[in-house]
Amino acid sequence: MSDYRTVNLASWDERAPAHAASADYGVAAFADDPAHLSAVVRYDLPLLGDVSGLRGVHLQCHIGTDTVSLARLGATMTGVDFSPAALTEARRIAALAGAAVDYVESDVYAAADALGRGGFDLVYTGIGALCWLPDIRRWARVVADLLRPGGRLFLREGHPVLWALADPLPEGGVLALEHPYFEQPEPTVWTEGGTYVETEAEFVHNTTHEWNHGLGETVTALIDAGMAVTGLAEQDSVPWEALPGHMRRVAHDEWQLTDRPERLPHSYTLQAVRLPV
Repeated sequence: MSDYRTVNLASWDERAPAHAASADYGVAAFADDPAHLSAVVRYDLPLLGDVSGLRGVHLQCHIGTDTVSLARLGATMTGVDFSPAALTEARRIAALAGAAVDYVESDVYAAADALGRGGFDLVYTGIGALCWLPDIRRWARVVADLLRPGGRLFLREGHPVLWALADPLPEGGVLALEHPYFEQPEPTVWTEGGTYVETEAEFVHNTTHEWNHGLGETVTALIDAGMAVTGLAEQDSVPWEALPGHMRRVAHDEWQLTDRPERLPHSYTLQAVRLPV
C-alpha cells in the first residue's frame, strides 16, 4: 500500500479552498448572522444537548464550520486537521465569525500527543471522517486519551452499509453491496475528479484511499479503549447527496433515498463516555 496519508492530504489540500468558496458551506452566513450554525450541528443539537462551558476538540475538523458552530454554542473549541490548506480556511472563517477557536495541525492519530491527554470534556467527530482512517481501534484509543474521566464522545457518521453500496448504483437503483462493510487491511482506492460540493474548480489530485468500519467494530473499539457507550441512533438521511440521482433533499439540508428510504440506514450517531481509569 502506498502512503495513504500523503495521497489523501494532496486531495484535501487541493479541495479545501473550493469547499470554503462553495455556497454549500455557507461561509458568508457566519459573518452575516452571529447566531448562524452549520446545518450539520443544527441537526445534531437534539442529541448533542448543551455544550456550554465544555472544553471540546473537533477531530478532522476540515474548514471548521462545525467547530465554529460548537464555539457559538458556548464550548471552548480546538479544531484538529492534518491539512494546512484546510486550517488556513478554518482560521479565516473563525475570524469572519468572531469565534475564538484554536486550530492545530496534526494527524488524528497524533492528536493526543499534540494536545495532551485527559484535558477535554468533549470529543466531536463530524460526518465523513472515519472513512479516511485505516485503523478504528487506534482512533478509539486517541479519543479515550483526549478525554477526562466522564468526558464524552459525540460522533455522527455515514453508516457503514451506505459506504458499502455500489457507487454508482446499478440500473434501476438496486441497493447492491459492492464494497467492504468490515475494516480491511488494504484501502478502497478511488480515482475520480470533482468533490461533494458544487464548484467549477478542476482538480489534479483525484486519488484517495478509504476504509469502511463496521458498526460493531467501532463500538467494540471504543469499549476496549475504556469507553462506555451511552447512545446509538441510526438515521434515514445524510447531509450530502451520497447516491447522486437516487436521493431527494429533505429537512435540515439532509438527503434521503428517494425510493423506500426505510430500506437503508443512511447514518448513525454514537455517544460514549470515558470511564474512570
